Amino acid sequence: MSKGFKRYALVWAVLVLLFHIVCFVTPNEMAGMTKIDSNFFTGIAFIDLAFVGQLVCAYLALKEEEKKKRFYNLPLITISYTGLIVMLAAGAAVMMIPDLPNWIGILVCCLVLGFTAVSVIKAAAAADLAERTEENVSAKTLFIKTLSADAEQLLSSVRAADIKEDAKRVYEAVRYSDPVSYDALAGIESEITRKFANFSDAAAKNRSDEAKQAADDLIILIGNRNQKCRVFK
Repeated sequence: MSKGFKRYALVWAVLVLLFHIVCFVTPNEMAGMTKIDSNFFTGIAFIDLAFVGQLVCAYLALKEEEKKKRFYNLPLITISYTGLIVMLAAGAAVMMIPDLPNWIGILVCCLVLGFTAVSVIKAAAAADLAERTEENVSAKTLFIKTLSADAEQLLSSVRAADIKEDAKRVYEAVRYSDPVSYDALAGIESEITRKFANFSDAAAKNRSDEAKQAADDLIILIGNRNQKCRVFK
């Protein structure tokens, strides 16, 4: 359980306690406005459900340790909190309106509770979709990110001027490549990885001619990959 949720739960418990104190003191202090009857307990029950639902939503949102996931789940708190406020208003009206048929009070509270529940479910689904989309995009951009990091590292480590120029050309080609990979590109990306290993080996051994040829081949392959990326979009 996260520290954030523990603090949130403490505030929640205080609010629930205050709510019940006010509810059970008011009928005695404000006779004629509120009385303990079936409507009173209907309002109490639905407001308690809203409180519990709000706490559950807060737990689901705050249990995530990763900041990005917690951000995606923040609408769970805001929506459930809004629903709680509306339920407090509806429940108070049910408790205080004289001679209100009990079935009307139950119907109104059910509608508020149902609307809030649907909104929370939609928010949770949207958060899950956003998270899965980000994970999918991250996986698809891993190849270029990794290759770019390797090319940058190679560029910084090369000392020979002619090989460094080739390393710079390779780095620029990778840096400005389409970042998204597709399953159909697996073959050419495998070939790019192999050619880059050849180029790195030639650069490390100061073989200028071999490094230049490997760099030229690598840049051509990267160009072909980028053309295919445009076809798949």
